[in-house]
Amino acid sequence: MAERLIAQEVLGFLRPEQVNAISEAAQRISFGAGDTVYHQGARADHFYVVLEGEVTLRIPGKGGVSIVIDELTKGEMFGSCVCFAMDSYALTAQCATDSVLLKIESAALKGLMDEDLKMGYALQIQISALYFGRYIDTAQKLQAIVMNLPIQSD
Repeated sequence: MAERLIAQEVLGFLRPEQVNAISEAAQRISFGAGDTVYHQGARADHFYVVLEGEVTLRIPGKGGVSIVIDELTKGEMFGSCVCFAMDSYALTAQCATDSVLLKIESAALKGLMDEDLKMGYALQIQISALYFGRYIDTAQKLQAIVMNLPIQSD
């Protein structure tokens, strides 16, 4: 698994012993198309890397309707954000296709960040940029939806 972690942009700058520590706290898991990785509100103990397939991040709504926030493919991270003190997932993650994910314990990465503050800061910047980018994309999608709503006059 170590070679897969090195290939990830966000984790690619870790030292070999740090990659090994994360690899020991990781497992490769398979999901079928339509399987839920986690539900919004569930305890956020892991983050994930897509190794194969596609995962959709959604905000669930009433009556089974949900808003797609992002569609993730090979190499993309999602799940728990060790940079923020959030104890539950903000979205629901569901596999759009048969998928293989790397499931990593958030506590293991947080421990490495606490031990090596320079690495922790660099990693925090990259993860924050990733999540903020998703936030901006989502805001733009929502703006496009609102701008296309028909205006009713009385």
